[in-house]
Amino acid sequence: MEQRYEQDEIEIDLREIIFTLLSRIWILIGTTVAGAVIAVLITTLCITPMYSSTASLYIISKSTTLTSLTDIQLGSQLTQDYMVIAKSRKVIEQVIEELELDETYEQFLGRISLYNENNTRVLSLTIQDADPYMAKTIVDKYADVTARETAEIMETSLPHDIDKGVVAKNPVSPSLKRNVLIGAFLGFLLSAGIIIVMHLLNDAVQGAEDAEKYLGLTNLGNIPVYESANKSGKKNTKRRSHKSSGKEKKAS
Repeated sequence: MEQRYEQDEIEIDLREIIFTLLSRIWILIGTTVAGAVIAVLITTLCITPMYSSTASLYIISKSTTLTSLTDIQLGSQLTQDYMVIAKSRKVIEQVIEELELDETYEQFLGRISLYNENNTRVLSLTIQDADPYMAKTIVDKYADVTARETAEIMETSLPHDIDKGVVAKNPVSPSLKRNVLIGAFLGFLLSAGIIIVMHLLNDAVQGAEDAEKYLGLTNLGNIPVYESANKSGKKNTKRRSHKSSGKEKKAS
């Protein structure tokens, strides 16, 4: 019986919370819209848009032939080695030096990404930059240095270029739609949390149901309050005060 009573009480509490949120629905809608607007302002005014450019290389070896399955598998393994060398300090620092970039090895490494499609010998190199033209220039140089250094280190044929970098027209980040959704959700979550906390911290008895629930008292009846009675009461008090003031004048 006690367990069943506790379950019923939890259900009533959840229902009260839902009713409390619904009674303040306009506050929730307002804060949700405000969060979305703030997200738009931050995204457009405070965050620098980033553009990406991608170049791709075709990995081959000196003994590679189109009819040799072993050579094809060897080329796929070489691609993984190329990815490791492409991220090496020797390659990246050489790119920074040749382009005279004002950044460190760690900073450059943080804005590049390498990708190799499964069972292929194609290596894609992508870099992000605030300037779309600079992104193309850097990725082309990065692909050239990677091909040159890996061919020298591994004593293989120089990889062939499949695609050079392209000047991007649209930024890849930040995503305005995603940030707006996040801002709207955070605005709704913040306002809903404040409303729920204020409701839970409010221990005032606001009706017969609260008295029965929290104080354990039984409601015997309700005393109605009429607005006309209050008005007549005010009029009576005014008349009494007027009469009393007249008596004071006579006495004086």
